[in-house]
Amino acid sequence: MDFELSEEQRLTQKMARDFAQKEVAPHATEWEEKKAIPREVFQHMGELGFFALPFPEEVGGLGAGYVGYALAVEEVSRASASLGISYAAHCSIGTSPIFLFGTEVQKERWLGPLLRGELLAAFGLTEPNAGSDAGGTETTAVLKDGEWLLNGAKCFITNANLAGVIVATAVTDKGRGSRGISSFIVPADAPGFSVGQTYGKLGLRASDTAELVFSDCRLPADALLGERGGGFKQFLQTLDGGRIGIAALSVGIAQACLDAALPYAKTRVQFGQPISKFQAIQFKLADMAMETELARLMTHKASWLKDSHLAFGREAAMAKLYASETCVRAALQAVQILGGYGYMEEYLVERYLRDAKLMEIGEGTSEIQRMVIARGLGC
Repeated sequence: MDFELSEEQRLTQKMARDFAQKEVAPHATEWEEKKAIPREVFQHMGELGFFALPFPEEVGGLGAGYVGYALAVEEVSRASASLGISYAAHCSIGTSPIFLFGTEVQKERWLGPLLRGELLAAFGLTEPNAGSDAGGTETTAVLKDGEWLLNGAKCFITNANLAGVIVATAVTDKGRGSRGISSFIVPADAPGFSVGQTYGKLGLRASDTAELVFSDCRLPADALLGERGGGFKQFLQTLDGGRIGIAALSVGIAQACLDAALPYAKTRVQFGQPISKFQAIQFKLADMAMETELARLMTHKASWLKDSHLAFGREAAMAKLYASETCVRAALQAVQILGGYGYMEEYLVERYLRDAKLMEIGEGTSEIQRMVIARGLGC
């Protein structure tokens, strides 16, 4: 076994870290207050190649694979989880379905702009009555006079207002259950498509999250992504990859918590000595360091399996589950170590705690991950 990063991976990590610490971290608090990330940030990420990292060179990608991509997501999220989730949503669940299931014509039209950051992507899956039970999709698509008519709504969609293209699921064959769900490529300027309510959120406030509304949304017949009725299998495969992105994002938050708590503990003096000298604080820091590293290793293993074209669904669920719960524990411990200061907005750890909670919910709740893992065990 070789746990060393390759030279290319180290360069990817350094590029992402330099960008995150120099161009993201100094502005992250301001973005949270304004509840928006400037569009030029995404444009610059495109210029640096962030969006092309996980995709092969033959489609315009950089061929860094999911290991390289996970390294970048972690570094960006360490500085701003809001930017991290916007980045991950664009690549893992917005662009990937087009790469995995699109026709050559669809790939030719969309992948170039998406990989260059000229367009952002979103993934329209979750609905008011179809969250963990994504097979309960109620949005419909009817083929009429050579066009698809979509009707329905999606909720909690990352990048909704920013996206130039959305991959959305809809029922095309009622009565067929999960086999009746299909996927569609929806340009943001499609007639009948609109963005609904933008949400106010507990955390990740700078990331864009809103509803998608389809009201007789007209799409050409070739907007169908992959086979008719193949949408359920497609989004399960998409979510497997997306969970690696959320795992990496969670590792970034957990590392940021340790980055904040450790120096504070070394300089905060109580009872005549730095609190890092007290065993109670040492144990908290040790647990944070240990669990963050374990989450990172699990994320890299799932990424390596995906890059190696091996089965990775169970490992992706494990990585997402463990990393997300780790980052929540790390955030709670960081707040506890900082005490009253940890509860104040001027210290970053209160933001980390608010951001961390979504990691246990998005891309499948912790309960769903445990179901996936149990199925992998043959239960």
